[in-house]
Amino acid sequence: MRRRSTLPLWIEIPAVFTARVLYRAKVLGIGHVPAAGGAVVIANHLSYVDAFVLQLVCPRPLRFVAYKAPDIPRLLSWISRVAGAIEVYPESGPEWQDEAVKALERGELVCFFPEWVVSRTGQLMNLHSGFERVAKRARVPVIPAALDGLWGSVFSFAGNKYLWKSPRLLPTPVCVAFGEPIPPERADCASARQALMELGTQAFAERPALRRHIGREIVRGLARRPSTPALVDRTSGRRVLTAAQLIAAAAALSRHLKRTVPERRVGVVLPSGAGGAIANLAIVCAGKVPVNLNFTAGRKSSESSMAEAGVRTILTADAMRSRLPDFPWPARSLDLVAEIKAAGGKRAMLPWLAAAWLLPNQWVANLLGLPHVGDREEAALLFTSGSAGNPRGVVLSHRNVLANCAQISSLSILPDSAVLLGCLPLFHSFGFTVTLWYPFIRGCHLVTTPSPLDTRAIIDAIREENVTVLLGAPTFLRPVLKRATPADLKSLDLVVTGAEKLPEDLARGFRDKFQLQIFEGYGLTETSPVSNINQPDPLVHTETTDEQVGSKPGTVGRLMPGMAARVVDMDTGADLAAGQTGILLLKGENVLSHYLGEPFPGASLRDGWFVTGDLAHIDDEGFVSVNGRLARFSKMGGEMVPHGTIEDKIAEAYGVDPGEVPSVVVTGVSDESKGEALVVVTTLDITTGGVREKLSQAGFPNLWIPRSVVKVAAIPVLGTGKLDIAQCKRLAQDSRAV
Repeated sequence: MRRRSTLPLWIEIPAVFTARVLYRAKVLGIGHVPAAGGAVVIANHLSYVDAFVLQLVCPRPLRFVAYKAPDIPRLLSWISRVAGAIEVYPESGPEWQDEAVKALERGELVCFFPEWVVSRTGQLMNLHSGFERVAKRARVPVIPAALDGLWGSVFSFAGNKYLWKSPRLLPTPVCVAFGEPIPPERADCASARQALMELGTQAFAERPALRRHIGREIVRGLARRPSTPALVDRTSGRRVLTAAQLIAAAAALSRHLKRTVPERRVGVVLPSGAGGAIANLAIVCAGKVPVNLNFTAGRKSSESSMAEAGVRTILTADAMRSRLPDFPWPARSLDLVAEIKAAGGKRAMLPWLAAAWLLPNQWVANLLGLPHVGDREEAALLFTSGSAGNPRGVVLSHRNVLANCAQISSLSILPDSAVLLGCLPLFHSFGFTVTLWYPFIRGCHLVTTPSPLDTRAIIDAIREENVTVLLGAPTFLRPVLKRATPADLKSLDLVVTGAEKLPEDLARGFRDKFQLQIFEGYGLTETSPVSNINQPDPLVHTETTDEQVGSKPGTVGRLMPGMAARVVDMDTGADLAAGQTGILLLKGENVLSHYLGEPFPGASLRDGWFVTGDLAHIDDEGFVSVNGRLARFSKMGGEMVPHGTIEDKIAEAYGVDPGEVPSVVVTGVSDESKGEALVVVTTLDITTGGVREKLSQAGFPNLWIPRSVVKVAAIPVLGTGKLDIAQCKRLAQDSRAV
C-alpha cells in the first residue's frame, strides 16, 4: 500500500477504509498540489473528519497543524498525536511555528485549518493568520482547498449538536476543490478567505442533488409523510391539507393541464394558501413552468410580463377576478376549483391518495412521470419587483431553486420541526422558494395567511397554530410590533427580515416587547432568493481566542454556503479591500444564468459573477453590510450622495415616527447644471426652506440638501413591501417639469 499519511499503518488502513465507506469523495484541481517541495495547504473546517477526507484525496502525505481546543474528542486528540500533528494550545508560544517552518523546509505539505476550530454554523468563520506567517518565513506557496458535503454529517455541529444525530445510511458525496497556489508574499487572511469562498462555489456545484428535478423532490418529500399536515390554510376559516391530499389534488389537476393547456408557461394569480400551492405543484407535475404574476404591479406592468412570458392561460379563482377588475385577464383565465372538478374531482384524486399512502416515494414520482434530472432547465419564471424600472423576467432553473433550498437547510435555522408562517405573495421570490417549496421538501409545517398586510390574521395564526418562524419585510413586521401582545408571539423562536434595511427602532421594539431578536438577511429574485443571513449564535462556544458568532448587528450576515462575493469599484471594476464600499457581486449555484429574452449571459453577469446593483462592504469576518441600491444614490460633483441618509436625518429633524410605510423619500432627477438634483417626496407638511434649514443645522454639506419638496397623499409602495423607487422618481420629475 502506498503511504498517504503520517499515520501508523495500523491506524491508516482502517481509517482509509472507513472514509471510503462513509464518503464518496471527488477532487477538483488536484494538479495545483505540487508533486514535490514544501507548501502550506489551508482548508475550511466543517467537521472532525475533515483531515481524514483531505488526506484521502491528496496524493502526498499531509502534516496537520492541530489546534487543541478544550472540547476536542479524546480519540481525535490521541490520533493527532500519533500522526505527528503539530499541536497548538491556547497558551502556546511561537515554537509551533518554528516546527511548521522546519517541516516545510524539509519539503513537507503542512495543512492548516485557519478557523482553528470546527465551524458551528456551517459558514466560513473568522480566519487566523498563523498560516501566513509560517508561509512567509518558509517562503512557500499557500494552496487553498475547499471541502463541501461534510456539514450535516454525524461528525459536524449541524443541528447545534455533535454526534447525537442519525448517521447517513448511504455514502455521502463529498467534494474537495484545490485552488491555484498563492505566492507567500500575497498570502494573507483576506486573499485566503476569497480563495476558499470561490473554491467553495466550485465544490458545492458538484453536489449530485442539484441535478435533480424540483417537482420530483417536492413529491418525494411529501410522499415520505403522507399523513402529516403539509399546509394549514387560514384564508377563510381553517383548512388542513395533509401531504397525501396535496399530492392527490396536484396530481389530478396536472393530468388535466397536460391535456388542455398547450403552452409551456402557465400563469398563476393566487395568494399564498392551499390554492396557490396546488396550482404551482400541478403545473410543475404537468411538465410546465409556473409564472406567478404580481397582481399588485398595475395593468401595464402585468400586460408586459404576460406578453414577455408568453402566458395565455392563468390559474386563478373567481374571487380573485372579481377583486382585481383592472388586471389584464386573458380569455383563458381558469377558476382553480372548477378545473379540479373538470379533472375528475375526488374520484380522480382517490388513486393518487392511495398511491401516496401505499407506495414508496420514488414510485409516486415515477407514476407522475417526473424526470430524475432537471438541472439547468427552467423551473420557474418570476418577475423582479421593478422598484427601479420595468420588471424583468428572472429565469430560475431546477438547480437554482434546489441549491437555495439546500443552502437554507444546511444552516439548521429552518429544521423539519419548524412551524413556518407563509404570508408572503407567491410572486415574491422569498414567498415562492422559502414559504412554498422549501417546507414541502424539508418537511416543515406550513401555516398560510393570504396577505402580509393582514396583521390581525398573522397575529391570530401565530398564536393559534404555535408558529415558530416568522418571515417578512420590516414594513410588514412594524404593525405586528404595534398590535401584538407578548402572549400572541410566545411560540416564536425565530424572526427573519429582508427586502429592505431593518430599522433599529423596529429591532429594539421586538427585543424589548417580545424578547425576540430580528435576524436580518439579504437576497434578490436573481439569487433564488437568499444569499446572506444572520443566524442565532451557536449554542456551544469553545475557549478559543474568539467565540463563534452567527450574527452581527447592522449587517445582513455571512454568505450562504456555496456562495462567494466580491466588492468592486463602481467606476473601474477593480476589487476593493475588506471594509471598502463598492458594488456587490455574487456567485453561486443559486444565482440565475440569464434574464428572459435578454442575450446570454447579459450585462448583469460578468465572468460568472452577478452584479447586484447594491453598494456594500464586507468585513474581515465575512459579514456583509449593504449600504443601499445604487439607484438610491446620486452622483453629484464626483461624490456619491446617499438618499437614505438624508431621509433618516429629515425624519429625525421633524420627529417623524417611521410608521408602517415611509413618509419621506429622497430621489434624484435630471438637472442640467449638476447632472442630478435631489427632490423630497413626502406626505409631511414641510417646505423646501425648512428642510434646507434643518439639514444645514445638522452639518450636511450644501451638495446633500434637496432642491425641492413634493407633497403626495401616500408614498408609492410595491406589493412586496418595497419602496416603489420608479414611481417616486416619476412623481419628482413631473413636479419639476410643472
